[in-house]
Amino acid sequence: MAPPLRLGVNVDHVATLRAARGTPYPDPVRAALLAAEAGADNITAHLREDRRHIVDTDIARLMAEIPVPLNMEMAATEEMLAIAANHRPHAVCLVPERREERTTEGGLDVTSQPGVLRDVIARLSAAGTRVSLFIEPDPAQVREAMTLGASAVELHTGAYCDARQSEGDGARAAAELDRIHAAAAEAGQHGVACHAGHGLTEETVGAVAAVAEIVELNIGHALIGEAVFSGLETAIERMRAAMHGGRAHAVEAAT
Repeated sequence: MAPPLRLGVNVDHVATLRAARGTPYPDPVRAALLAAEAGADNITAHLREDRRHIVDTDIARLMAEIPVPLNMEMAATEEMLAIAANHRPHAVCLVPERREERTTEGGLDVTSQPGVLRDVIARLSAAGTRVSLFIEPDPAQVREAMTLGASAVELHTGAYCDARQSEGDGARAAAELDRIHAAAAEAGQHGVACHAGHGLTEETVGAVAAVAEIVELNIGHALIGEAVFSGLETAIERMRAAMHGGRAHAVEAAT
């Protein structure tokens, strides 16, 4: 039977709106509290090197004020490691980061920097923080993540979502979904917790939620965008309904 499916709500883009005008609002911590009330299982926030949206005081307040765990996304740098060691969030997700990118554009290539990642994972784990690696849906990347000591992997779903949104690209979408299934199955086989995220919407989340090995989805942009029209609580309720609809298919297939 498929395990329960958690929803992590990413509040980065509330901070993006705040940064657009340089005002103290809208407040990502307030969004996180509303998300928790609406049923979010955890809150995700990415503290980037350039502080383009989430800033250090947001991380401190999230740790102090939210009633659910914080999943801190960050690059594997000494600066970010020191911040994480100071706050000791429940979880850290290590992600690639480039100054010129609009948002995270792909997964870590864990095979290219095993020494650095192994050290960062060990130091965070020693502080009591669970560590996941944001990777492409590739079984080889999953196996390498396992050897580095990560307790979870988060599969990058952006290519699948992009293919779904491109008219007439059903074959590519099916191929990308197959990649997600293969990587998730590899994680399940090796006992590594499997998460997924990036680009997921109400329209695309069902097929990913149906992947039985995936236990957590982290979603931000679509929820914050829909919140403009319907409110954050309603956006989360609708996303959860779409997730659970997909999960029901996985449960049915397993019985």
